Amino acid sequence: MTAMMASVAMAQVPIPTVEGPVTGGAGVPFVASTTFDLAEVGYTQAEYFLSGTASAYGSDGPLSPDGAWVAEPAGTAEYKTRIIVYRPAKRRKFNGTVIVEWFNVSGGLDAAPDWIMMHTELIRRGYAYVGVSVQRVGIEGGGSIVGLPSLPLKEVDPVRYGSLHHPGDAFSYDMFSQAGQLIRTPGGDNPLGDLKVQRLLAVGESQSAFRMVTYANAIDPLARVYDGFFVHSRGAGAAPLSEAPEPLIPAPASSPIRDDVRVPVMVLQTETDLIFLRYFFGRQPDGENLRVWEVAGTAHADTYTVAVGMTDLGKSPDAAAILVTAAPLPGIIECQVPINSGPQHFVVKAALDALHRWVRKGKPPPSAPQLEVTTEGGLRIERDEYGNALGGIRTPYVDAPIAALSGSGQTGSILCLLFGTTVPLDADTLAMLYPTRKSYPAAVRKALKPAVKGGFILEKDAKLIKKAAATAATEVPN
Repeated sequence: MTAMMASVAMAQVPIPTVEGPVTGGAGVPFVASTTFDLAEVGYTQAEYFLSGTASAYGSDGPLSPDGAWVAEPAGTAEYKTRIIVYRPAKRRKFNGTVIVEWFNVSGGLDAAPDWIMMHTELIRRGYAYVGVSVQRVGIEGGGSIVGLPSLPLKEVDPVRYGSLHHPGDAFSYDMFSQAGQLIRTPGGDNPLGDLKVQRLLAVGESQSAFRMVTYANAIDPLARVYDGFFVHSRGAGAAPLSEAPEPLIPAPASSPIRDDVRVPVMVLQTETDLIFLRYFFGRQPDGENLRVWEVAGTAHADTYTVAVGMTDLGKSPDAAAILVTAAPLPGIIECQVPINSGPQHFVVKAALDALHRWVRKGKPPPSAPQLEVTTEGGLRIERDEYGNALGGIRTPYVDAPIAALSGSGQTGSILCLLFGTTVPLDADTLAMLYPTRKSYPAAVRKALKPAVKGGFILEKDAKLIKKAAATAATEVPN
């Protein structure tokens, strides 16, 4: 270790100034998240502003292809951002762990895709959650990479958010560190109040997953704020270590998680991530502090992300049903064929549970088989006679199918390409697979057993899947 690294490693991450709970403007925080009243599930919501001085990071040379990146503080800039806190209303319900999500800005606004996918598990287990506005697009604007109108905070609600200031994404990593450092530091300014925080897990999906890779490889060795990372739907590469207004330091086209990563890292990948985002070319084996799960029947985003999950209270089997729609958000998301309605959110919850157990008890999650991919005639996933993927984590959605669920198959906008497809099996195929009313629920129960035993579906979610199958059995021709 160089003298520079040693001195930086010993430096304390600054604690930002806190303002709030924030009120005013439209009266509610602006974020693409769940839409139900958190009081219905015993949680509260509050928003806070954080301000301080953040560092950018530099490197002595190009970032190496092994992910073992050496970063050093570079320029500094003032910032003011916001966080949103969801926490159990009763202190005794808190399990000691805070999930800290790097808000996703791919749609030109702050979004909380991992809260949406994880929230029923977080609520039933008593986690606290903090979503952080870390990137400039979410605060100042700058466009959407998926073709949607930009909705930055300062334009959506200038009365509430007019005082915010983001100096550029080169400073985002230290802003994320400072938010975490605040949460783990007891005191009167802690937005978690009287909750005794024991662990912080950093999570990020899609564009935010690229940021998680760079953070784990380059920033975590210096900051040492988080106890584990959930990297959800990444591509082969990673986000730049530095960018405007600082000098550009791009990541290699293929950027693995470093072999000596300090804390446990769970990577969860959909079919779309392997093919469209080219993660296939950046695949890496499990390691001492790394697990990679690839899930059959899944797409980068799906009906749960944009239609079902926002109102799911965790008790209805409707969340386990296959929804066939090409327009989950009419006028905003309208695709050529029905989008994916696969099991991603259930496996996400199981992956989070496995990561949490790993951090708490030191018990690594199980390794999972990879999806079967071929490069003959172009990069694609191998499929069975019903159109479902071979290999990967198996669930009843692909092993007791009533539809072909894929991370591919769409045409049109980049937004639709990320949503994959759902193609219901025809009546003759369904009648052949499930000749009686009891056949389909029985097949689902059989497929669930290895998924639950392997830790890829949680028991409470398995119950919802069974109930959904019983309902769907009345609609399956026989």
